[in-house]
Amino acid sequence: MSENRKSRLGFMHNLPGATAIGNSGKTHCPSCTGLFKAPRLLPCLHTVCTACLEKLEPFSVVDIRGGDSDTSSEGSLFQELKPRRLRSQIGIFCPVCDAQVDLPLGGVKALTIDHLAMNDVMLESLRGEGQGLVCDLCSDREVEKRCQTCKANLCRFCCQAHRRQKKTTYHTMVDLKDLKGYSRVGKPILCPAHPAEELRLFCELCDRPVCRDCVVGEHREHPYDFTSNVIHKHGDSLRQLLKGTQPHVEALEEALAQIKSMNSTLQERVEMVAADVRTFSEGYIKAIEVHREKLLKQLEDIRVQKENSLQLQKAQLEQLLADMRTGVEFTEHLLTSGSDLEILITKGVVVERLRKLNKVEYNTQPGVNDKIFFFPQEKAGQCRGYEVYGAIDTKEVNPAKCVLQGEDLHRAREKQTSSFTLLCKDASGESMGRGGDNIHVEVVPKDKKDSPVRTIVQDNKDGSYCISYTPKEPGIYTVWVCVREQHVQGSPFTVTVRKKHRPHSGVFHCCSFCSSGGQKTARCACGGTMPGGYLGCGHGHKGHPGRPHWSCCGKFTEKCECTCGTGGQSTPRSLLRTVAL
Repeated sequence: MSENRKSRLGFMHNLPGATAIGNSGKTHCPSCTGLFKAPRLLPCLHTVCTACLEKLEPFSVVDIRGGDSDTSSEGSLFQELKPRRLRSQIGIFCPVCDAQVDLPLGGVKALTIDHLAMNDVMLESLRGEGQGLVCDLCSDREVEKRCQTCKANLCRFCCQAHRRQKKTTYHTMVDLKDLKGYSRVGKPILCPAHPAEELRLFCELCDRPVCRDCVVGEHREHPYDFTSNVIHKHGDSLRQLLKGTQPHVEALEEALAQIKSMNSTLQERVEMVAADVRTFSEGYIKAIEVHREKLLKQLEDIRVQKENSLQLQKAQLEQLLADMRTGVEFTEHLLTSGSDLEILITKGVVVERLRKLNKVEYNTQPGVNDKIFFFPQEKAGQCRGYEVYGAIDTKEVNPAKCVLQGEDLHRAREKQTSSFTLLCKDASGESMGRGGDNIHVEVVPKDKKDSPVRTIVQDNKDGSYCISYTPKEPGIYTVWVCVREQHVQGSPFTVTVRKKHRPHSGVFHCCSFCSSGGQKTARCACGGTMPGGYLGCGHGHKGHPGRPHWSCCGKFTEKCECTCGTGGQSTPRSLLRTVAL
């Protein structure tokens, strides 16, 4: 968009009533803001001075209409119709609404003159005692009178000349001050093709006003009539079109009113929500500030506690060191400077003191550490009704105190997921109560140490971690569990991965007789038989284990793995494996 067009758009937004339809009754140009001078009516029904339109930056467009343009203008009304063809078309943008205006061949001066605006300008000038009006004849002197017959404004000199001419001697002359109450003082509208003739006729075929010379010339044989005779028909059609347009105006005005109301409601709602946001945020900020002070107070208490412990330990060690030095210095002095008798006399006291000092237990390491942690993501409860985060903790995980537990800790099966739990604890054996520790786990086959099994460590956020893995093959595996690059208690350990669970091929029964449908010679893996025929259930027969068991392998647990063919108890070939019928 060019700079000129941008300036026009900015000017349009600043105009009061820039959205009004047309400029009827207006006397000032929307571009230069002065009284109209040769006003031209644009297709968008906005009126602009001719000079202002000529200052606008033109642009080229392709017009497929040829000479038959929809742009109404006085100059184009007398042009011959041309065949439709592509031709270059010059256009401008309306300085009020930015609508595209295709200029006729005559340019800006070929656009329609807004005579209504000219009449309004003249009335405006009359209200100002004729200031700014010049004579229509000489175009030099100020206007004094108006000829009502010729519809011309005349100065004093031209008025006298007008009266001296024979044709205009009896024309009615009126002072300008007497015209202030008039609503129409416009000049007669002359034919652009014949400037000496007024447009008093209307060509029905061409649908345009014409003069007497036009109907005997280029409009010869065209049906025509006086404008006073056809104005009713064309005025009625225009009123009918206006009647159909007015509901749209009312609907748009109602829509704009609703938008204005909604905008007002929106602003009120935004202000209410903004107030709620401010209240919430101010309360939240206050809660955070209170929580911050609480954390800093807690941190200061921890510092004081640790410093007090260090100072106490320091004082104890300094006292012990002083005692030690006293004992060492006195003993060295006794041994180097004392006589034999002196040494023997004081030996008992010195020995007792040194033995007592040597038995004193002390810690060479600081009794406290500098482990103070801040966890910004940890929930810290509520403060002033708001959920706050951030906690200070002095606990440090101790790998030697951590515990591994779970049913699958030392057993697993191929292609089945096994899992166990790691409980992290501090030096005192208390649960950490939080997560975030650096846990490293490896499950490595004994025979394939370069092919570790993929492991998953799930942080439960409470100091416990669920560790799972899925071995692909049976065998012996080594499991490493480290916290802070140190093995936890019980790590590393081995896991025997067995083959997948083998289902039972037999039936879990009380005896072979029941499961075989009453066959006396039926046998099962337990080795029990039914000699002599059916004598009850047979729980007490020879070789019977005395409780229910699997007929295939003889195991007593119903939910267990079958060991047939896997090195466990197997059924002799002479025994009949019974199954459910």
